[in-house]
Amino acid sequence: MKFGKQLILAILGLGLVACGDQAPKTRAVYMLIDTSGTYTQELDKAQRITNYLLGTLNAGDTLALARIDSGSFSEKDMIGKVTFDIRPSTATAQKYQFKRKLDEFVAKARPSGHTDISGGVLQASEFLQETQAEEKIILVFSDLEEDLVKGHVRKFTIPLVGIKVVALNVTKLRTDNIDPRDYLERLDNWEKRVYEGGGAWKVVNDLDRLERLLNS
Repeated sequence: MKFGKQLILAILGLGLVACGDQAPKTRAVYMLIDTSGTYTQELDKAQRITNYLLGTLNAGDTLALARIDSGSFSEKDMIGKVTFDIRPSTATAQKYQFKRKLDEFVAKARPSGHTDISGGVLQASEFLQETQAEEKIILVFSDLEEDLVKGHVRKFTIPLVGIKVVALNVTKLRTDNIDPRDYLERLDNWEKRVYEGGGAWKVVNDLDRLERLLNS
């Protein structure tokens, strides 16, 4: 799979700057990675997207990466977070360290027993708001099937004002082949939750044609 520069710019919703003197927007991207069940087999795709983000984000931009686990509203699920320094040599070192953390995570990742997507999105929202970046994006790399630990409550509105939520690689479950309505219902429910929280929503499944899908 090839990820070109235009592809990532499409994710971030960037356009050409009309005036050469205008400073670029600061961006903060938080990527949530599903580690439930067989979804760990999809981690190489998340790895490629994250690696290209490392090559695209600039000084002052922030990148964070976390896993979706049994109870994802916790710092323990953070894989890495960084705001890139204005000094090129320092930013390069930061990106190298972030990539190393990502590679170590992918190499050691094991399936989680449950999937707390709501907790992960809530933590991502709080993190992004604290960055005060002008453009805030949550990338959710998941099948969007939430499976909570008994007793955990996630029926609340997630504050997402000013945040773009992009669901990536929403794979179909085995049961979806029996009744596709389950798949469509998951997408519909998450779209409603994002809009209720004041955010923007996008689903992208065909990563090879991501730019075209995002601009459609």
